[in-house]
Amino acid sequence: MNRRESIKRGGIALLALATPFPAGAFTIYDPMTDNDLFDVIIVGGSYAGLSAAMALGRSMRRVLVIDSGLPCNRQTPHSHNFITQDGEAPAAIAAKAREQVLKYSTVQLLNALAVSGEKTEAGFRVSTQDAQHFQAKKLLFATGIKDTMPAIKGFADCWGISVIHCPYCHGYEFRGKKTAIMANGDRAFHVASLVHNLTAHITVLTEGKAAFSEEQAQKLAIHNIQVTEKQVQEIEHTGGYIQRAIFSDGSSLPLDAMYAALPFEQHSDIPRALGCTINEQGYIQADMFQRTSVPGVFACGDNTSMMRSVANAVASGNMAGAVLNKELTDEQF
Repeated sequence: MNRRESIKRGGIALLALATPFPAGAFTIYDPMTDNDLFDVIIVGGSYAGLSAAMALGRSMRRVLVIDSGLPCNRQTPHSHNFITQDGEAPAAIAAKAREQVLKYSTVQLLNALAVSGEKTEAGFRVSTQDAQHFQAKKLLFATGIKDTMPAIKGFADCWGISVIHCPYCHGYEFRGKKTAIMANGDRAFHVASLVHNLTAHITVLTEGKAAFSEEQAQKLAIHNIQVTEKQVQEIEHTGGYIQRAIFSDGSSLPLDAMYAALPFEQHSDIPRALGCTINEQGYIQADMFQRTSVPGVFACGDNTSMMRSVANAVASGNMAGAVLNKELTDEQF
């Protein structure tokens, strides 16, 4: 087996999360021959990164997508609120996207973890965990964010399945169900106001002393939204589908779904190391054209926005790809 065959076979094994790709339908990066300057390196090959890669590929830009194969929604069974793909498995959407994007001959994919980046005379240099190095005129980070799971037994097993983050992405499927909101203060009040339109069975779990204003507490009471300050010790579930929350005092609350507002961190440290501004909320600061504070460096998708959805990721990636192409055009034409 030669080096190219080894990479191609390994790539298919990692990419085929839902259905395998037909042989010869796409181009996997070949380090033996493809070692010159790319127009754009995209770090992150999920929805935002692939959307940008398609826009660039259709403009015949040489693009390398570096992806570690660990999307944040890999445990979620169905994706919603994305027109034409409503109810489809996230892995199936991503697999179809890769198949379509990699038919553009100038777009290549490398299954690897990018660990560092630096400015060079030619543009930028990106290095991977397995000591490969690549250069490009521009960089795009579509690396997403990493949720910090609480130390609650069963929580991580249910995350993305019945412990969810967004009523727009998942709320309809749990309409009319017994629902908890694990949050406090303004965040809990905001989610409760949205979820109230979907179910009348809501309990807010503040995980300590409730921090609502008098007006907020009154509105919650008017809408029969319960508030408990007990600490959740365990989430009892079957296959990721929650059955009840068990509190530290031994009492429990039957549930079908739970919304949770989790802390997070950037999935990649490279943008910060390059000097990209990180805002107060922890997102990479990007303008409406997905440009970061560092010239030539772009970011899109969940790492830049609290609007965490497949549809938003695709839209921001499309914008990033178009603006990257315009910058390249302006520099060359």
